Amino acid sequence: MPNSSSMTEFLLLAFADRWELQVLHFWLFLGIYLAALLGNGLIITAIACDHRLHTPMYFFLLNLSLLDLDSISTTVPKAMANSLWNNRAISYLGCAAQVFLLLFLMSAEYFLLTVMAYDRYVAICKPLHYGNLLGSRACVRMAAAAWGCGFLYAVLHTANTFSLPFCKGNAVDQFFCEIPQILKLACSDAYLREVGVLVVSGCLAFGCFVFIVLSYGQIFRSMLRLPSEQGRHKAFSTCLPHLAVVSLFISTAIFAYLKPPSISSPYLDLVLAVLYSVVPPAVNPLIYSMRNPEIKNGIRKLITWTPI
Repeated sequence: MPNSSSMTEFLLLAFADRWELQVLHFWLFLGIYLAALLGNGLIITAIACDHRLHTPMYFFLLNLSLLDLDSISTTVPKAMANSLWNNRAISYLGCAAQVFLLLFLMSAEYFLLTVMAYDRYVAICKPLHYGNLLGSRACVRMAAAAWGCGFLYAVLHTANTFSLPFCKGNAVDQFFCEIPQILKLACSDAYLREVGVLVVSGCLAFGCFVFIVLSYGQIFRSMLRLPSEQGRHKAFSTCLPHLAVVSLFISTAIFAYLKPPSISSPYLDLVLAVLYSVVPPAVNPLIYSMRNPEIKNGIRKLITWTPI
């Protein structure tokens, strides 16, 4: 059997055996990818061009859109190319790079979502201190911290994963290089080391999740006490999209990485991977723009080329 010293490539999951179904998969993923590029590109451009959107909330949203664009570009184009050319292969270095980039971008997005929960908490529960707690320098530092922590986490996780010896073949049961599927190829005695890292990662993710839940608990309590119905509606319109994004991203990613092997199946693994790696970058722009009048106005003016 191949090991990590002699292995030169991995084989990714083929969506179907028939050429027609592979082409259908290519067009489906192409549509999702173009929607993600268009939606996130419009949000980034609208926020960058509209001076009224140069606030902490939209600064973090711009960073979120950048992360979404990069993360979906890490997995979907390779999957489309493999389907179109009927090829399952990805090089060993290419697989390692894909794991690193995906971990970097997704963990940075998770940390950024935590920062965004803090931003909404301060804006609604401590509005008089918002300018002091979330000035421009503080926002840049928090965004940089999210990106930096994601980078360090990805370096640690990727180095630990690809230092393991692989002795159970090279077929990855996923359309991209996903750590739980790669670990199935590792020798049993080395597998536990990476499981330990996954448990630590789960504890870190749970800590951020608790912070987000507590923040939104305080936010909703404060919103219910707002005297103005219009004020409550505006607060809900900015918080509910973020909560929806957080819920989809966290629940599917944590379940995909920490679910017990007894309930694992190729179909379930594929659905979970699509839900946490493909769906959020495509639907996040829709969620934010549909519930946010400022973003809708910015995009409308951008599309109609109205001077801002």
